[in-house]
Amino acid sequence: MTGAKPSIADTRGRILVIDDEVDIREGLELLLTTEGYSVELAQNGTEGLQKMEAHGYDMVLLDLMMPDKSGMEVIEEVRQRDRETPIFMITAYGSVDAAVHALKLGANDYFSKPWDNDKLIIEIDRMIARRRLEYENTHLKRALKQRYSFPNIIGKSERMVRMLDLVAQVAPSRSTILITGETGTGKELVAKAIHANSPRADQMFVAVNSGSLPPDLLESTLFGHVKGAFTSAIQTKKGYFDIADRGTIFFDEIGTIGPETQIKLLRVIQEKEFTALGATDPVKVDVRILAATNADLHQLVKDGKFREDLYYRLNVINIALPPLRERREDIPLLAEQFFTFYCRENNKFLDADGKSVLRFQPEAMQVLMEHNWPGNVRELENVVERAVVLAADDTVSMEVLPDGLLQANGVRLNRGDGSPLPLDASLFEIVNDYERKIILERLEQCNWSQTEAAESLHVPLSTLNQKIKRLDIKIRKKSES
Repeated sequence: MTGAKPSIADTRGRILVIDDEVDIREGLELLLTTEGYSVELAQNGTEGLQKMEAHGYDMVLLDLMMPDKSGMEVIEEVRQRDRETPIFMITAYGSVDAAVHALKLGANDYFSKPWDNDKLIIEIDRMIARRRLEYENTHLKRALKQRYSFPNIIGKSERMVRMLDLVAQVAPSRSTILITGETGTGKELVAKAIHANSPRADQMFVAVNSGSLPPDLLESTLFGHVKGAFTSAIQTKKGYFDIADRGTIFFDEIGTIGPETQIKLLRVIQEKEFTALGATDPVKVDVRILAATNADLHQLVKDGKFREDLYYRLNVINIALPPLRERREDIPLLAEQFFTFYCRENNKFLDADGKSVLRFQPEAMQVLMEHNWPGNVRELENVVERAVVLAADDTVSMEVLPDGLLQANGVRLNRGDGSPLPLDASLFEIVNDYERKIILERLEQCNWSQTEAAESLHVPLSTLNQKIKRLDIKIRKKSES
C-alpha cells in the first residue's frame, strides 16, 4: 500500500467510508455523492484495508469503534505503508484523549457524531485540494530534478565523462561556479543539473540572461526597487536575489554586465546582502551563484572590462564544456535522444515503449560526424527536429539535412544524370559516384534483379534498396529471356 496519486476523474475525488453501521455508511454515501464525490463503502476495518490495498483514494472516513479492528488499529496499519492519503476519524464517542491519540497515529482530523455536514464537506474539500497541490508540487520537483539530473546530459566521450565527474563533486557544495563554453554547448543545462543535485534542489532556480537587459533594468531586476525609486517605480518590487533566497541564481553571459552591476554583485558574494534601488537598509540573502560565459573573462579583465576581484570570486570552480566537434563520438547518442524527444512531441515514429524508431542513414550520419558544428549541441538539436518533421519513413536520408549543412561539408545531392564530376568534387561526391557505377554495373550483370545484385554484393536487400534510392538509380525492367 502506498500513497495513491490523487484522482483526476470526472468526480471531485474518490472517498472510502469504513464504518460498521449501515445507516452511517449510507448517510455519508448520500451526502458525498450529492457533493460530486465518488464513494466506496467498507463495513469493517479488514474490508477497508483490503480496498485500500487494491485501490487509491483521495480521502478515507474511518469509524473509531468497529467489531473486528478498531479505527486506531486501521490507522496504524495504513500509516506503516501510506503516509499520504488523508484520513478523517469519525466516532460516536466524543473524547479529547481519543482524538489526540488518533491524530498522533496519523489521522488528519477528528469528527464526533453527529457532525455538522456543511463543516465536514468544507474540511474534506480543503484537505483533498491541499493533498492534490502537494502532489502536483512534489511531482513537478521530481520531474525537474529528473530532467536536469546527470543522465540527461548525454556524453560518453572522455572529456564529457571528466566534466560530469566534476559536476557530481561540486553539486552538493555551496561554492560559486563558472561554467565556460561556446554558444550551444549546454551551459544552462549543466547549471540546472548542479542545482537539481544540490541541497537547494527544492528551492528556486532563477536564470538571468545578463546580456539581454540594459544596465538600469538589470539592477532593478536583480535587486528589486522600492516605490518611487525612479519615475516608473509605481510600486515596490522584489528582485531576483530576493526571490532566489536559499536557492540558486544563474547568470548567463556574465561577461556582459556593466561596471556598476559588477560592484553590487561582488558585494552580494562577499557580504551576502544587497540593497534594493531606492532603499536604505540592506537585505541578507543565502543564494548560490552560478555563472556562465562564452567569452574569455580573463582577457576581459586584462582589457579592463571586467573586475579582477569579481572574476576570482566567480571562478572558484571552473567547469569547461567541450564543443561538439571535440566530442564527435557523442553525436549518435545525442541524435537518438533528440529523436525520441521530438518524436514524442510530434506523436510520430514511436515504438510501444515510447521511443523513437527514426534513424539516420549511414551516409547521413557520416555527414553529421564530419560536420564542424559551429552551433554545437543546439545546432544538432535543430537538425534532428527538422528531420523528425520532414521524415517520410523511419530511415532519414541526406535529402532531409539542411542545405547549409550539406554545402558546408561539400555535399551536392541528386547528381544522377551521368554527367562527369566537377573538378572541385568533394571526397563524398567521388565515393558516391564510384558506388553508383558499381551498383549500376552489378544490376546490369544480374539482369536488373535487385535480389541477385544484393546477394552478389554481399549486402542485405534493404541496404541495396536504400542506396538505389539515395543515389537516384533508375531501375529498368528485366530483359526478356
